[in-house]
Amino acid sequence: MTSFIIRTHGLWRMACLALAGGLAHASTSATELHVAVAANFAAPMQSISQAFEQQSGHRLRLSVGSTGAFYAQIRNGAPFHVLLSADSDTPARLEQEGLAVAGTRFTYATGRLVLWSRTPHLVDDQGQVLKRGGWERLAIANPKTAPYGAAALQVLERLGLSQTLASQLVTGENIAQAFQFASTGNATLGFVALSQVMLDGSLARGSAWVVPQTLHAPLTQDAVVLAIAKANRPEREAALALLRFLQSNSVRALLRAHGYTT
Repeated sequence: MTSFIIRTHGLWRMACLALAGGLAHASTSATELHVAVAANFAAPMQSISQAFEQQSGHRLRLSVGSTGAFYAQIRNGAPFHVLLSADSDTPARLEQEGLAVAGTRFTYATGRLVLWSRTPHLVDDQGQVLKRGGWERLAIANPKTAPYGAAALQVLERLGLSQTLASQLVTGENIAQAFQFASTGNATLGFVALSQVMLDGSLARGSAWVVPQTLHAPLTQDAVVLAIAKANRPEREAALALLRFLQSNSVRALLRAHGYTT
């Protein structure tokens, strides 16, 4: 089993406590925002949402899914105010198409891809289990709609395994479903987000190989305010307040505890 420590023990709790004081310039009028959240970011966003609501008075309605699916929904008029994407291309495209507010886009985190199994000692620290065999199925997110799924395919291609392992791939709708396949044993292995298998800065259970970033395109994750919020001043100000909160030091500490770089 790969054993690694990203941050010191207890940082998770420290970061959560720091969130309570992390929001400056909170609006006095409460507004509900509908936020589209990339599936890999669901866990930290729950903590961020609670702290933001407590300090600002605004309410967040979170929808979790794949970035590609959100892009299609936004183009079809879905009433999202903010997108927290799993890539940088989608927010940029929405901005170019006039569906996002220019000047609001920024990188809130960079994710890491990990090969994970719930079985201890199965995954070695070089990922040689992929070549060694002795397992049945490998879960990935849909590469057409999920950046983490596209990254997983890039890894297999660079390792020369894309054809060899094609028949053993199990595709989830998004990275959350890929993790569900691996965590329930429906797949022996899974390419998932590091944030999904970390607890308090270290591997929660099982075994894992943190994939070198040289094997896939960077998982740069951008946030952007969407055009629906532009015309309504309270919604626009609340959305901008959320983006400021995401850039605070306390949130960045929380994200590092989840395995992201900031």
